[in-house]
Amino acid sequence: MTVKDILDCITEIAPLHWQESYDNAGLQVGDLNSEARKALICLDITEAVVDEAIAKDCNLIISHHPLIFKGLKHLTPETYIERAVMKAIKHDISMISMHTNLDNSYLGVSRVLADKLGMKNLHILQPSECEPELCGAGMVGEFENPMEEIDFLQLVAKTIGSPCLRHSALTGRKIKKVALCGGSGSPFMAEALRQKADVYLTADIKYHDFFVPEGNILLVDGGHFETEQFTKELINEVITKKIPTFAAEIAETRTNAVFYFVRN
Repeated sequence: MTVKDILDCITEIAPLHWQESYDNAGLQVGDLNSEARKALICLDITEAVVDEAIAKDCNLIISHHPLIFKGLKHLTPETYIERAVMKAIKHDISMISMHTNLDNSYLGVSRVLADKLGMKNLHILQPSECEPELCGAGMVGEFENPMEEIDFLQLVAKTIGSPCLRHSALTGRKIKKVALCGGSGSPFMAEALRQKADVYLTADIKYHDFFVPEGNILLVDGGHFETEQFTKELINEVITKKIPTFAAEIAETRTNAVFYFVRN
C-alpha cells in the first residue's frame, strides 16, 4: 500500500481539482510512492499530533486543514508549522490534507454535519458551475418535524459538543428548513436567505453579519472546529470501506485551539 493509494481512495469522493484556488490540498510532506503502513487522521496537524503518530507507529498523517498553507521560506524551530514538518521528515512521516476539495464534496464536510443533525432531503447550498450535483459549498435539508428555535439550538450544541453558541435574534418561527456550512461559511449566508431557510448554521461569523438577517433567518455560529470535527470520522470511514485491511485511526490529540469560559 502506498501513500498514493490512500490519497486516491479519498479523492474518489473529493477530487483535488475541486479545491479552491487559494488552497493547498493533497500531499504536504513525503513521497507518493512510499509505503503507507498506518495512518493517523486529524482535523489539524500540530507537533502533538506528529508525536502521537510517532508513538503509534503511523507513517502517514491525514488532516483536513493543511499544515503548509503558505510557502515556507525556511525550516527552523521558529514556528509550530516548521517544527512539525521537521519532525515528520525526521521520522519519515508523510502528510496528506483534504481541505476545500472535501468541503466542496456532496459527500463531504457539510454532508456529514447534516447527517449528524438528522436532516433529510439534502442538496448543495451553493453548487459549483462545473459539477453542480456533486460539488459546491454547504448543504440544505429539512427536519421531518418542525422544532422550536431553542430546541434547535439545544440539538446543535449537543451534537457538536459545544458549551455555548453565538446566534442572531430569535425569529419566533419554527425550524424546518436548514442551511449549513461546516467551517467558515459566511459568504454563503445570502444564498441561505435566498432559499428561504429557517436557519443558517456555520462558523467564524463576524459581528456585523449578525445584523444581516433582519428577522428573516436565524443565524447560528457553532464554531469552526465544532462544525468540522466529524470530518475525521468521514475520512476514516472512506478509507476503511475502500481498503478494510489498512490500519487507520482517529487522533486522540485535541487540536481545537479555541477554549470557552462559561460563567456560572
